[in-house]
Amino acid sequence: MDIKSTTKRTWLATGACIVLAGCGASASRAAVVGAGAGSPLDTDRDTDWRRVATVADRARLRGWRGAWVDALAQVDRHELATDPILFDPDHALADALPPEGSYRCRTFKLGARGGVGPTYSASAWFACRIDSSGGTDVISLVKVDGSQRPVGTVFADTASRAVFLGTMELGDEKRPMRYGRDANRDMAGLIERIGTQRWRVVLPYPRFESVLDVVELVPAA
Repeated sequence: MDIKSTTKRTWLATGACIVLAGCGASASRAAVVGAGAGSPLDTDRDTDWRRVATVADRARLRGWRGAWVDALAQVDRHELATDPILFDPDHALADALPPEGSYRCRTFKLGARGGVGPTYSASAWFACRIDSSGGTDVISLVKVDGSQRPVGTVFADTASRAVFLGTMELGDEKRPMRYGRDANRDMAGLIERIGTQRWRVVLPYPRFESVLDVVELVPAA
């Protein structure tokens, strides 16, 4: 799928590389992160996201509905009509945690901060991976390739919602920065199942560009 706006934007833009995929990083790193060696969170210490999340990220997560409302108000309704389930803030099914495995992911950025830039853009598909952590309800989510790679932990929350906390790994970095050390790298979102084998990560008020990011996840073929 091609970028629909004139400006190409990544999962979380930081200026290091404009295109989502093909800018470096080996796919083998996913196994390392899944095993916990490169995790930006110390999940062995605490598996309750409320005690792990920063104050700023707890506020962002509390404001998830407001982010949806603000973002959707800016987007052309014809864009939203292309996938009404994906863009329905109240469409969340039971069993929110995605199973372990390889996934295809793509990012939709909705709304423009301060009215600057496109109000809707969609990335090409890229590779992601979900790994379990010792059979617990804590799993990892990592973008496998590219120069901007979200890496983090998914925490079970309610039957229809999980919480993602992580950081943005950049360029040729070998391991992600510790969560909470740099607010501009921290990421916080909700994971919801929206179909039989379809999930989304909803990131309210990301640090740059958009009002809401929606990352679609489907199992890789």
